Amino acid sequence: MLYIYDMIEEIKIYYDELASTYDQNRFGNSYGNYIDSQERAYLKKNLPLLDSSNILDLGCGTGRFLDYATHGADISPRMIEVAKSKFSDKEIRLGSVSEIPYPDAFFDVIFSFHVLMHLDKTIVNEFLQESHQKLKKEGRLIFDFPSKKRRRLFKYKNEGWHGANDFSIKDIENLIESNWKIKHRQGILFFPIHRFPSSTRPLLQKIDTFFCKTFLKEYSSYLIIELEKT
Repeated sequence: MLYIYDMIEEIKIYYDELASTYDQNRFGNSYGNYIDSQERAYLKKNLPLLDSSNILDLGCGTGRFLDYATHGADISPRMIEVAKSKFSDKEIRLGSVSEIPYPDAFFDVIFSFHVLMHLDKTIVNEFLQESHQKLKKEGRLIFDFPSKKRRRLFKYKNEGWHGANDFSIKDIENLIESNWKIKHRQGILFFPIHRFPSSTRPLLQKIDTFFCKTFLKEYSSYLIIELEKT
């Protein structure tokens, strides 16, 4: 438990220090825009209307996806400060994937992007249990993670906690209990886009998205899983 506490504290400090430049450094370029557009397309298609639903962006950071949510939560106080400066109408609280600071059975949807990739598998189990508790019956949980099959294909080696965690769809099936049902699976970032000239990247979006929905989806860089609480 001490190791997990130290890791979470290290993650918080890391993102506190990045908060003021995070948006520009991570998504203010053609590579970041490429990923962002695919993730936004998924959320736009699969989330219910905000005026009739409670939707949580868990690990909301600086608020990149808060326009799709009614509520936010993040572990970094400074990231929350930036998010609140952009979305003063949203309720955003300090919290974590294992301690969601809202009532039980409150949300219709919880989504969490680029969060589980940093976390120990023990915490991922806690995330699944906590999210189940905070969702209404038949509520949806949407999250992403690096694809294990893609990483094995390219012999990826992680260093430290940053982006260290990966899964296959089978891993998720083994993790979830009978109180969850998988509703949807999709890839994000099929092509190794960092190897393509930035001028060609917008042209590849539709082809990339197509492959991310086929039987090859597990060879995308990231996978999105959508679960339904049963």
